Amino acid sequence: MASPKSLVMEPAFDVDKLSYEIFSILESKFLFGYDDPKLFLSAGSLPNTPPKTPARSAAAASGGRVRVLSIDGGGRAADSLIAAAALVRLECSLRMRSGDPASRIADFFDVAAGSGAGGVLAAMLFARGPQGRPLFSAEEAMAFLAGNIHRKRWSGGRRWLFRRSGGVYHKVFGEMTLRDMLKPVLIPCYDLSTRGLFLFSRADAVESEGFDFLMRDVCTATCAGGEEAVEMRSVDGKRRIAAVGGGVALGNPTAAAITHVLNNKHEFPLAAGVEDLLVVSIGAGEAVHGVSHGSTPSAAEIARIAAEGAADMVDQAVAMAFGHNRTSNYLRIQGNLSVFGGGRNLSKEDKKKVMKVAEEMLLQRNVESILFRGKKLAEQTNGEKLEWFAHELMTEHERRKTSPLPMVIIKHAMTPRLSSATTSTVTTTVTSSTTVTTSPSPSHSALAGRVLTAML
Repeated sequence: MASPKSLVMEPAFDVDKLSYEIFSILESKFLFGYDDPKLFLSAGSLPNTPPKTPARSAAAASGGRVRVLSIDGGGRAADSLIAAAALVRLECSLRMRSGDPASRIADFFDVAAGSGAGGVLAAMLFARGPQGRPLFSAEEAMAFLAGNIHRKRWSGGRRWLFRRSGGVYHKVFGEMTLRDMLKPVLIPCYDLSTRGLFLFSRADAVESEGFDFLMRDVCTATCAGGEEAVEMRSVDGKRRIAAVGGGVALGNPTAAAITHVLNNKHEFPLAAGVEDLLVVSIGAGEAVHGVSHGSTPSAAEIARIAAEGAADMVDQAVAMAFGHNRTSNYLRIQGNLSVFGGGRNLSKEDKKKVMKVAEEMLLQRNVESILFRGKKLAEQTNGEKLEWFAHELMTEHERRKTSPLPMVIIKHAMTPRLSSATTSTVTTTVTSSTTVTTSPSPSHSALAGRVLTAML
């Protein structure tokens, strides 16, 4: 008589074949090293199962990939500087590789998602400036963040960057709305009126004014503290939101960005799976000090720990989803706050150490998430990983110059703007290598001239 063990292990017995396959895949792929190709159970090894050749999308067959930038929303002042430093390094590398000193981050990405301070960074880097060019470089954006971190305005870990009048954001974005972003941008907040996540999206804004919002309000909403909701309305005045911070609602927006690309067939017609994506996720600074032993954590500390844990879970889930493409299509940059001892606030002396923050973070070894096994240190540093990613971005950038297949077709407005918030009329059509843009109104040019002096 066969032993119970043999009955379980042999699919030839009365064990449902599909259940056996599912259990085998779960056991070998997830529990015992999903990134080890030797542990994958091939379909051809199962009885009476013919080998299959995996189907490839048109994008994968042509070598094309949609380029995604995701920036976390941290709970400490230095978090935004960690992310900005990584973007400065990436932009410098792209300029060197392209031979164009005017190149900017937005030239090499197709979609950007940002939460909290990361949402402010994404908005600044993808805002339309004069002649249809990005309004800010990564270095200018970092200078803005460093110059607007105020110890007295640190409230709930979120409200350090805006005033109730919205003055700082008004100086940066003026009357710009989501429609005025160069490319698809996703910025989350939590809407207390519906008790659910709300995702500000350029793709939705160009279709309906009910989803179009002033960028100064979007940034205020995603950075808002939990102690007081920010009331805001859409451009047409019909949609109202009672917003609290995006960092609380969706601290790591990477999964939301990937979902948006794979389901938005109008703008990303060839993206069918993770093999068609090239994703960099810039994490908020990881604290080196936790809650003191024996002390009672405050509500803000509990919220911070929960947000960091949720961000790590998203990172692990995304890494798992990419599978074998994880090392070629997905990069996570996560620094720590050892330079400032994990503190929440920055003094004037600390602000002068921004370059040191960049050096410390870039010299740290990159950390990779492994499902069910925590994290491991990579051989390469964060700086070396960013150099590799810049090479991949340039490869895709050059490929599109000769490819007949458009990887991205950016939407333009389906309905006319009826609000007084209009400051320019811009029509953009983006294919694989062509951009046609009408000149913006003088107000944008004047805005660009004022911005840097107003920021600091």
